[in-house]
Amino acid sequence: MSTVATHTEGRVGIVEVQRAPHNFFDEASLLDIGEALVHFDSLDDVRAVVLCSQGRSFCAGADLRGVDQHILRRVYRAAASLFTTRKPIVAAVQGAAVGGGLGLALAADFRVAGQDARMTANFAKLGFHHGFGLSVTLPAVVGQQKALDLLYTGRNVGAEEALAIGLCDRVASGDPRDTAIEWATEIAESSPLSLTAIRSTMRRALAAQVTAALDEEATAQTTLLATADLKEGIAASIAKRPPVFVGA
Repeated sequence: MSTVATHTEGRVGIVEVQRAPHNFFDEASLLDIGEALVHFDSLDDVRAVVLCSQGRSFCAGADLRGVDQHILRRVYRAAASLFTTRKPIVAAVQGAAVGGGLGLALAADFRVAGQDARMTANFAKLGFHHGFGLSVTLPAVVGQQKALDLLYTGRNVGAEEALAIGLCDRVASGDPRDTAIEWATEIAESSPLSLTAIRSTMRRALAAQVTAALDEEATAQTTLLATADLKEGIAASIAKRPPVFVGA
């Protein structure tokens, strides 16, 4: 059963993740998103896409239950495919975009944040390593120094700060999905041949860099999967207490 629903509004394709309330992703859901994007790539009447989700959170990260190194690499192969589609994507971010959920948002060309948006690369707070190509996509939008700050501290970034540092591109006064659809509709008024050509040239290097980074990130994550620090980080997060890391 698909975890993604699709429909069109004019020349805009809507891809909605339906794993409410927090839309944690796994290999299957990433493949579903990829298939939806490829489907819209095949439709001449669709010129731009909005990526959104049901529930309180845009995406609260990866579902790590039962994850091992083989599953990790399959998940990241699925993630890599999201960077090779042809049409512009605007992500509508409500609530939390955490960890890999932030990575999913950064796979889009643009991000519209709701007033309640909370973006964080919280991996180090869990004793883990970042993934989803954030080694490439995060510094691409906020710069190397700010990316390091966000990765080292794992701190929360609200909508207004996200706009100020480039982590999002617009802040919606109401529903970010409505603003994202309006923006995508404006994009869709341009020549479809121009749009796909521009996106291809502007993102070709990004896709190659992300694919390489995903492999390195998966290797680093595999090393940390069996550590006491990761177990402590996850336990502390569930218990809503500060973690006590020992470096082992």
